[in-house]
Amino acid sequence: MTIIDSIKKSVVPIHPEGYPFIALFALATVILGWFIGPLFWIGLFLTLWCTYFFRDPARITPTRKGLVISPADGMVSSVGLAVPPQELHLSEEPMMRVSVFMNVFNVHVNRMPVPGKISKVAYKPGKFLNAELDKASEDNERNSLIIESEHGAIGVTQIAGLVARRIVCWTQEGEMLPVGERFGLIRFGSRVDVYMPTHIVPKVAIGQTMVAGETIIADLEGPQREAGTHREQ
Repeated sequence: MTIIDSIKKSVVPIHPEGYPFIALFALATVILGWFIGPLFWIGLFLTLWCTYFFRDPARITPTRKGLVISPADGMVSSVGLAVPPQELHLSEEPMMRVSVFMNVFNVHVNRMPVPGKISKVAYKPGKFLNAELDKASEDNERNSLIIESEHGAIGVTQIAGLVARRIVCWTQEGEMLPVGERFGLIRFGSRVDVYMPTHIVPKVAIGQTMVAGETIIADLEGPQREAGTHREQ
């Protein structure tokens, strides 16, 4: 293995969505540094942070049937029953929801939690409240998907946060995507919710760190609870 090959393997790929932002930060750094020297170092730091933010590392995704994989990096902020977004028409009754909050230092590329067909994509404009707040699910800007899997419909919602001002979803209705496949990205701090059947027992807890495309959040084929035995966290 050559030195160049070693460098390539050690460098984390940058998602193309980040190129315009990195270029803008770099240009601003050069211009500001030209007129006010000390600002160059501040701009350089911000450019490096922007590059770091848009990193898109490779992930090794578990592929056993029935597994639900985290769609986002970050921390589990809530686990419990909640009604899915109305615009999805997924269910009028509460479903099991796992929410993953992403801060500005997490990878923000979102991945498919299960394999399946995208049967619906629904965008809803809204506010930019702190994504950790429960009411952000109803009030904030969001983009939601319904994934038709072998085990039924699974809902996924990208929620903009206090800093985030742009939800990117390059997936379209009718597409068939494998588990772990990239389907979107949120800039710059946000949350992703996964909605599953009510009887599903999540395998994660509030405060647990998630790795998109790798961490198992539920097993649709594993032992589940009986109706009426759910206790929210």
